[in-house]
Amino acid sequence: MTEHATGFVDVVFSVPVEGPFTYAVPAGMTCPVGVRVIAPFGRRTLTGFVVAVCDTPSRSDIRDIQRVIDALPLFADEQIDLAAWISRLYLCSTGEALSAMLPGGRREKEPVLAGLGDDPGSDVTIDLSDEQSHAISQICSDRDGRFYVDGVTGSGKTEVFLRAAEHTLAEGRSVVYLVPEIALTHQLEALVRRRFENQVAILHSRLTPSERLSQWQRLRSGEARFALGARSAVFAPVRDPGLFIVDEEHEGSYKSGSTPRYHARQVAMYRARRHGARLVLGSATPSVEAMQLMTQGTPPHFHRLRLTRRLAGGAPPAISIIDLKDSKAILSPQLRTAIRETHSAGRQTILFLNRRGFSHFFHCRSCGYQMTCRRCSVGMTYHKSRNRMICHYCGYNTQPMHVCPECGSLDVGYGGFGTEQVEDDVRSHFPDLRVARLDTDVVAKKHVLKEVLDSFHAGDYDLLLGTQMVAKGLNFPKVGLVGIVLADVGLSMPDFRAAERTFSLITQVAGRAGRYLPDGVVLVQTYHPQHSAVKAAVQGDSEGWYRAELVERKLLGFPPFSRLIRIVFRGKKADKVRQDAEAFAREAERTVGSGAEMLGPSECPLSIINGSYRRHILFRTRTFDETHHRVGVLLSRVPASPTVYREVDVDPVALL
Repeated sequence: MTEHATGFVDVVFSVPVEGPFTYAVPAGMTCPVGVRVIAPFGRRTLTGFVVAVCDTPSRSDIRDIQRVIDALPLFADEQIDLAAWISRLYLCSTGEALSAMLPGGRREKEPVLAGLGDDPGSDVTIDLSDEQSHAISQICSDRDGRFYVDGVTGSGKTEVFLRAAEHTLAEGRSVVYLVPEIALTHQLEALVRRRFENQVAILHSRLTPSERLSQWQRLRSGEARFALGARSAVFAPVRDPGLFIVDEEHEGSYKSGSTPRYHARQVAMYRARRHGARLVLGSATPSVEAMQLMTQGTPPHFHRLRLTRRLAGGAPPAISIIDLKDSKAILSPQLRTAIRETHSAGRQTILFLNRRGFSHFFHCRSCGYQMTCRRCSVGMTYHKSRNRMICHYCGYNTQPMHVCPECGSLDVGYGGFGTEQVEDDVRSHFPDLRVARLDTDVVAKKHVLKEVLDSFHAGDYDLLLGTQMVAKGLNFPKVGLVGIVLADVGLSMPDFRAAERTFSLITQVAGRAGRYLPDGVVLVQTYHPQHSAVKAAVQGDSEGWYRAELVERKLLGFPPFSRLIRIVFRGKKADKVRQDAEAFAREAERTVGSGAEMLGPSECPLSIINGSYRRHILFRTRTFDETHHRVGVLLSRVPASPTVYREVDVDPVALL
């Protein structure tokens, strides 16, 4: 510590160690609460966050702040208090929570490209329907109400959100508007800027660091009062927030995949409650948890606002199932006929398959060998355009094989199919059609996504083929046919939410057809036509499906009738990972108590990713507060091995 320190501050760091840590502020340095600083931490030098000014410590070995990064504070007391709440709920350090709030934060590991349920750029909702008017009136009449806009695709949810935002801004309060992923929201961004002009600040990872910082400070200063962005925008430092909007609430991308593993819906609920603000969620396919919040009579109850009719003259499409047991082709005869008839009528087609690549796996027909990634416990996918076998989890790639490495047989081949192979099949059957493919392999280059979507909207393509980025948020007036090439992808995943995701995806994809036409058609190819999720989505029986799913969840004790805490142990040495998981489980059996059921430790369904072995423990409880507290105590009391990392996931949305 320098002899002429002008004060002392408490600093936290983005490391899995709870602070704060006290540092001296050298003479001539200004170090207010809320700025980032460079400071020594052990043998390293790290970026930290000043969370408090403190009294002179009794110790004499206090180290100095080396440098202050920010000219103005990034965080106010509200963000620091919010970080402390995140730390408590999601069992991470306060520094890790503050790091996640940073403008731009951490980039999404693999962002789910999703957009908005309605066409934000159209003018069809200027003349409000009776249902829209009722929804807007209900929201605006309650300054701190909880609402869910449950509207079919094309029913005008976006206009309801924006009218509520107008009302809130007129009250002198601020708005936070969340979308699942900013990549497909250029139409919304243009509309919001046109409507609210310089009051808008955009927060997402596509901005440069200086742009993100500028937008953050505009919100913090009160210059901007409308924050629009993806998941991390839930932390936007708006002044006097009066409305939080979570559009497409069901989307899994609202859950963070890295520490802290927060859910934006939960954070929005907390902030709305703290500030006495309105909270509005919306989707055509609410999550099962949200449906329970709408139908239960106990707090936190959400008022359900129904939008049941499509606008702009559209009608619900006619949906039919095609049983693939009767067809060996990728595109069944019925789907091929429908594509030809749609093209002849001057309309466009969307084909959906939630699996990229050419073939899904390589196998030997003689001995059964299947090629898996050498760093992960998953099969490799063949990409014809690159002539490579690629792992979709770690990115490892290698040349395709022509001889079985196990038995030397030449009787080898590829099974399954992805978007590349479907594209080949489409071009083979329909050489006269103008075809575009849209998946993460194609849109890796900047601007490709927008160019393809704009071209399809303008009619420059006859058929658009893609993965989940074409499933929702897109509104094309000339689309008359939507074909779901394989509805079963994901149904067999070892996850209790697999059926929910399938139901949601089919419903959302079907919503792309006939939005401006009275005779839209949706064809669903499946090997499981009798599966409850497939049947309910095809029949449009959402109420029946939710009722049945809630009954099953209650019977099995899964959320929303319990809560889960998952701990993943990962490391490069399998025996160390196993020993750590077992040691933790032994202590948990003595500590956690009878209020929770402990499942595991066991191998994760994806037992190896990028060379790290993975095991997990799952706590299932109906007495969450008690179990959560005891697990937190256990995490601090039972140290992990230096070579084993523990991932803590409270309320996980995936168990892979």
